[in-house]
Amino acid sequence: MSNSFLYKDTRYKIGDTVSIDYKLKEGDKERIQIFKGIIVKVRGDSEANRMFTVRKISKTGTGVEKIIPLLSPYIAKMELVKKSSYQKAKLYFIRGLTEQEVRTKLYQVRKKVITKHKKVNEPLSKKSR
Repeated sequence: MSNSFLYKDTRYKIGDTVSIDYKLKEGDKERIQIFKGIIVKVRGDSEANRMFTVRKISKTGTGVEKIIPLLSPYIAKMELVKKSSYQKAKLYFIRGLTEQEVRTKLYQVRKKVITKHKKVNEPLSKKSR
Protein backbone atom coordinates (compact mmCIF):
# COMPACT_ATOMS: atom_id res chain seq x y z
CA MET A 1 0.00 0.00 0.00
CA SER A 2 1.30 3.41 -0.89
CA ASN A 3 1.18 6.53 1.24
CA SER A 4 0.69 8.79 -1.78
CA PHE A 5 -1.73 9.10 -4.67
CA LEU A 6 -1.96 10.74 -8.06
CA TYR A 7 -4.86 13.08 -8.82
CA LYS A 8 -5.00 14.90 -12.17
CA ASP A 9 -1.24 14.71 -12.82
CA THR A 10 -0.27 15.90 -9.30
CA ARG A 11 1.31 13.62 -6.68
CA TYR A 12 -0.07 14.09 -3.15
CA LYS A 13 1.47 12.41 -0.12
CA ILE A 14 0.89 12.18 3.58
CA GLY A 15 1.66 15.41 5.42
CA ASP A 16 0.91 17.69 2.48
CA THR A 17 -1.53 20.54 3.00
CA VAL A 18 -4.25 20.54 0.35
CA SER A 19 -7.18 22.76 -0.52
CA ILE A 20 -10.24 20.87 -1.78
CA ASP A 21 -13.23 22.52 -3.43
CA TYR A 22 -16.01 20.14 -2.39
CA LYS A 23 -19.50 20.31 -3.94
CA LEU A 24 -22.37 20.18 -1.45
CA LYS A 25 -26.05 19.73 -2.25
CA GLU A 26 -28.49 21.55 0.02
CA GLY A 27 -32.00 20.81 -1.16
CA ASP A 28 -32.15 21.75 -4.82
CA LYS A 29 -29.16 24.10 -4.64
CA GLU A 30 -25.51 23.18 -5.04
CA ARG A 31 -22.59 25.14 -3.60
CA ILE A 32 -18.84 24.69 -3.28
CA GLN A 33 -17.17 24.55 0.13
CA ILE A 34 -13.40 24.85 0.50
CA PHE A 35 -11.85 22.29 2.85
CA LYS A 36 -8.18 23.06 3.55
CA GLY A 37 -6.22 20.62 5.69
CA ILE A 38 -3.41 18.09 6.07
CA ILE A 39 -3.55 14.62 4.52
CA VAL A 40 -3.45 12.20 7.47
CA LYS A 41 -3.77 8.83 5.77
CA VAL A 42 -4.32 7.14 2.42
CA ARG A 43 -6.01 3.77 2.13
CA GLY A 44 -7.14 1.47 -0.64
CA ASP A 45 -5.14 -0.82 -2.88
CA SER A 46 -6.46 0.33 -6.26
CA GLU A 47 -7.58 3.59 -7.85
CA ALA A 48 -11.22 2.46 -7.69
CA ASN A 49 -11.34 2.19 -3.89
CA ARG A 50 -8.61 4.65 -2.87
CA MET A 51 -9.64 7.03 -0.06
CA PHE A 52 -7.75 9.70 1.82
CA THR A 53 -8.38 11.47 5.12
CA VAL A 54 -7.87 15.22 5.45
CA ARG A 55 -7.73 16.95 8.85
CA LYS A 56 -8.15 20.63 9.62
CA ILE A 57 -8.56 22.68 12.76
CA SER A 58 -11.80 24.69 12.76
CA LYS A 59 -12.07 28.28 13.95
CA THR A 60 -13.28 27.11 17.36
CA GLY A 61 -10.17 24.92 17.76
CA THR A 62 -11.94 21.61 17.14
CA GLY A 63 -10.27 19.09 14.84
CA VAL A 64 -12.36 18.07 11.80
CA GLU A 65 -11.48 15.05 9.66
CA LYS A 66 -13.07 14.24 6.33
CA ILE A 67 -12.68 10.93 4.50
CA ILE A 68 -12.87 11.54 0.75
CA PRO A 69 -12.95 8.91 -2.01
CA LEU A 70 -10.37 9.72 -4.67
CA LEU A 71 -12.84 9.21 -7.53
CA SER A 72 -15.60 11.22 -5.83
CA PRO A 73 -17.76 13.26 -8.23
CA TYR A 74 -18.07 15.91 -5.51
CA ILE A 75 -14.43 17.04 -5.78
CA ALA A 76 -14.53 20.14 -7.98
CA LYS A 77 -10.85 21.02 -7.62
CA MET A 78 -7.90 19.96 -5.48
CA GLU A 79 -4.64 21.85 -5.21
CA LEU A 80 -1.44 21.47 -3.25
CA VAL A 81 -0.91 24.33 -0.79
CA LYS A 82 2.23 23.17 1.01
CA LYS A 83 4.52 20.20 0.50
CA SER A 84 5.74 18.22 3.50
CA SER A 85 9.00 16.38 4.01
CA TYR A 86 7.48 13.89 6.46
CA GLN A 87 8.17 10.18 5.94
CA LYS A 88 5.69 8.26 8.15
CA ALA A 89 2.78 6.24 6.76
CA LYS A 90 0.07 7.73 9.01
CA LEU A 91 -0.12 11.02 10.91
CA TYR A 92 -2.37 10.02 13.78
CA PHE A 93 -0.07 11.74 16.28
CA ILE A 94 -1.18 15.21 15.08
CA ARG A 95 -4.58 14.69 16.68
CA GLY A 96 -3.15 15.62 20.07
CA LEU A 97 -1.04 18.57 18.92
CA THR A 98 -1.80 22.24 18.50
CA GLU A 99 -1.62 23.87 15.09
CA GLN A 100 1.75 25.45 15.88
CA GLU A 101 3.26 22.12 17.00
CA VAL A 102 1.99 20.43 13.82
CA ARG A 103 3.61 23.10 11.66
CA THR A 104 6.99 22.72 13.35
CA LYS A 105 6.90 18.90 13.10
CA LEU A 106 5.76 18.57 9.48
CA TYR A 107 7.39 21.49 7.74
CA GLN A 108 10.73 21.91 9.52
CA VAL A 109 13.81 22.09 7.35
CA ARG A 110 16.29 19.53 8.53
CA LYS A 111 19.75 21.03 8.90
CA LYS A 112 22.89 19.01 8.47
CA VAL A 113 25.27 19.16 11.39
CA ILE A 114 28.85 19.69 10.32
CA THR A 115 31.47 18.69 12.86
CA LYS A 116 35.21 19.12 12.59
CA HIS A 117 37.26 16.06 13.38
CA LYS A 118 40.93 16.07 14.32
CA LYS A 119 43.28 14.33 12.00
CA VAL A 120 44.70 11.04 13.26
CA ASN A 121 48.35 12.08 12.98
CA GLU A 122 47.81 15.60 14.32
CA PRO A 123 49.90 16.31 17.43
CA LEU A 124 48.06 17.09 20.65
CA SER A 125 47.94 20.73 21.66
CA LYS A 126 49.48 21.91 24.92
CA LYS A 127 46.05 22.31 26.55
CA SER A 128 44.94 18.73 25.94
CA ARG A 129 48.15 17.10 27.27
